[in-house]
Amino acid sequence: MEVASSQNGSSIMWFFRDQGFDDKSINEMLKKCKRLQGVQKERASENWAYLKSIGIQERKLPSVVSRCPKILSLGLNEKLVPMVECLATLGTKRREVASAIARFPQIVSHSVEEKLCPLLAFFQALGVPEKQLGKMILLNPRLISYSIESKLTEIVDFLATLGLTREGMIGKVLAKYPFIMGYSVDKRLRPTSQFLKSVGLSERGLQTVAMSFPEVLCRDVSKILLPNFAYLKRCGFEDRQIAALVTGYPPVLIKSIKNSLEPRIRFLVEVMGRQIDEIANYPDFFRHGLKKRVELRHRLLKENDVSCSLSEMLDCNQKKFLLKFGLFKGSA
Repeated sequence: MEVASSQNGSSIMWFFRDQGFDDKSINEMLKKCKRLQGVQKERASENWAYLKSIGIQERKLPSVVSRCPKILSLGLNEKLVPMVECLATLGTKRREVASAIARFPQIVSHSVEEKLCPLLAFFQALGVPEKQLGKMILLNPRLISYSIESKLTEIVDFLATLGLTREGMIGKVLAKYPFIMGYSVDKRLRPTSQFLKSVGLSERGLQTVAMSFPEVLCRDVSKILLPNFAYLKRCGFEDRQIAALVTGYPPVLIKSIKNSLEPRIRFLVEVMGRQIDEIANYPDFFRHGLKKRVELRHRLLKENDVSCSLSEMLDCNQKKFLLKFGLFKGSA
């Protein structure tokens, strides 16, 4: 038995060397997955070829296998094929499955019956539309590794404390930003929600943030939200105005100050000659591209001596904007 095991170990070593792995990488994989020692070269080659056949690029395969060496020890028809075919029914494009496996290869080591099916049922019970189920799993394949009882249920319970209903609202949040389920309630989501309340957001405002931009709940308070809040204060916004800004356009608290907020506010005040109060009344100002929309439209209005509010200027497509102010000649 020891001789056979030694022969198998030598066989898998040669397989890895044939694929371009160095001895250090090989030893790390063998430590990570003890069962590789007993894997026949033929099985490893078969699994490698299958992964390549479903669309995983050959240059990415070494990285995939290094992160999850167990993938070469799995039974092809017992484990790999059933999971891949099941995932394929969830995706609209075959390459989405290959991409998901390349990002989180451990997904194929889980059981379809014991992990994937219960996970899909869990999300369906929360009102996630069937079409969205596949997108969620393939966008964040790590979901399959989370415990429904101890991890996902805790996230759902937390969202319910914000006033979101389990019959649809929570499902929409999870479908919109599946990565929210990877964050700790106690270390990230709850502190963030408490911070948002502390700066004046109402329960309805907090629900708006969760429903429209759930990623805001996932950002670090001290590193991102607080510095953005402090910057807006320095610009002259009052607390109630910042609360209105965050409710109206939640990403204002996570956008880059240097690359997004500061250039827009400076242009509004120094070039357009407007007051920051106008932004408080129209938070979507931060949504629009500075070069392609704000600067261009300001120039057209100035050239034609036209005055209007920010919302009148920005809250329509280019054709309607030109029609509204009769600016076709000015845009030529």
